Amino acid sequence: MSQTAQTKPAGRGGQGGRGGPGGRGGQKVYGGGKPSNGQSRRPRREEEEVWVPKTILGKKVASGEINSIEEIIQDGLRIQEAGIIKKLLPDLKSEVIDVGIIQKMTSNGQSTRFKAIVATGNQNGYLGIGQGKSKQMRIAIEKATNQALLNVSPIKLGCGSWECRCDEKHSVPFKIRGKGGSVTIEIIPAPRGLGLVAGGKIKRLLELAGLKDAWTTAKGSTPTMNSTSKAILDCLKQTFSQG
Repeated sequence: MSQTAQTKPAGRGGQGGRGGPGGRGGQKVYGGGKPSNGQSRRPRREEEEVWVPKTILGKKVASGEINSIEEIIQDGLRIQEAGIIKKLLPDLKSEVIDVGIIQKMTSNGQSTRFKAIVATGNQNGYLGIGQGKSKQMRIAIEKATNQALLNVSPIKLGCGSWECRCDEKHSVPFKIRGKGGSVTIEIIPAPRGLGLVAGGKIKRLLELAGLKDAWTTAKGSTPTMNSTSKAILDCLKQTFSQG
């Protein structure tokens, strides 16, 4: 007798069945990959906004009549546009110092907002600190950055240490003390090569201002960066006003 070969019927997916390589309908199925239209995705590029001056001072800076921020300070003019600072001090660096969440109960329920503190400086005698609040973290940082640019103040650097007595601008010219809220900070000039004797965030603010060597003492609730940053800015402003 001749033996007949027994064959199994093919599954729903063709020759390979449902779980075979054929997949449903006998076609291979691939996951992920490029979009269906065949075009690869490209990252979005954020275009920088062009500064259009609105004040008289801004128009003078844009036209080139005023070329330094010292001229604005000597004339006692008020800076109302962040673009003026960006134009006169292009080497400024911005850094987020602190972020937090503000929650409160209202008649409509719980309200949540974000706050950010940003410091900007060129590490050569200029420092500004600003605070911003918004329902979105990105907008809060943008507001704080804009406020920090408007609060940029000049700082007089020097060497006020009797141990050093050099002519380089690596420390403060004399001992200064500033206050912000419950925080009191004192900066003492130090000899060259000592470094900054300060906490993490306080040290970073002094580096943005351009200090390389200094002793610091702080009293009060220093973890509250809102008060601490105000105390540091008030402290460093005295170098320019008193010197």
